[in-house]
Formats: sequence, C-alpha cells, structure tokens
Amino acid sequence: MDIMFAIVTCSDTRGIERDEAGAALVELIESEGWSVVSHVAVRDDARDISDAIRTATDELGAEIVLTCGGTGLSARDVTPEATAAVCERDVRGIAEAIRAHSLTKTRRAMLSRARCMQRLVRDSDGSFTGRLALVINFPGSTKAVRECWEAVSDQLEHAMKMTSGGGH
Repeated sequence: MDIMFAIVTCSDTRGIERDEAGAALVELIESEGWSVVSHVAVRDDARDISDAIRTATDELGAEIVLTCGGTGLSARDVTPEATAAVCERDVRGIAEAIRAHSLTKTRRAMLSRARCMQRLVRDSDGSFTGRLALVINFPGSTKAVRECWEAVSDQLEHAMKMTSGGGH
C-alpha cells in the first residue's frame, strides 16, 4: 500500500536546505516504500502552518501530513494550535504513543504539546470530498523525529486503511 505524505517543517531559523529533521523523515518514509508529495518549510506562524497543511491535503493529495517542529513551550511554538485550526477530529492515541515512547528516551518528552488530528479534506469550493487526512505533529530535532517515527510508523498503514473505510 502506497501512502502519500507531506512534510511541513515549522521554523523561523531553518529553510529546506538546512532541514535535517525533515530530510530524515523523507528518508524514513521512502524506506517504507511510501511517497513524499511535498516537503516545505514555513515560519513559526499559525496561519502559514495551517495554510501548508490545507494545501498538502486539499491540493496535493497528502494522506498523512507530518509537521516538524513548533511543539514545545516557547511563545513561537504554535504548531499544535495551527493543526487544530484546520482539523476537526482528535486522534489522541497517536500523540500519546509518541510521548510515551519518547519518555523512554528523555524525560523532556513530557514538555511536548504535539497533537495528532484528522482533517476533512475539501474541494476548492470548500465542500467535503469524503476523504480524511491524518496530521501528526513531530518535534524539530533529527534524533527526536527518528524516535517518534519508530513509535508510530508500524501503525500508519492500518490507520490509512481505517481512514478509507476499511475495518479492523
């Protein structure tokens, strides 16, 4: 099963050329035989992040959007809020699994505000297409991205099957 991913790196200091964590995600996704339809870097700005998520799902056909960065406690860390602004359904278990796994690596994982949510994909006129996309907030460091991927990657195919109407 091919899964179409988009990566949205959220950073005031890193563009695509310096985005090691995003590059690691591309490598991890492609090693599973899945596709990356988009990899962009945007400022730590809620509107920019929300727009990038919307574009990835509604225009580029991404089934899963992985955000990278902006999940901490600083005032500029707004990725969870930007995700919630364009998504309708919480998928708390994935964010909880990531935090639980990350806590086995570092106690600082408890400081993550990362979310996982589903977005109702829309047409250009704003009407619901019947398709859902998954948006998962990852941290911004390369090491943490690899650890978070390890926590959830084996469940993503099943999640996509269920999202498209398949059973358990």
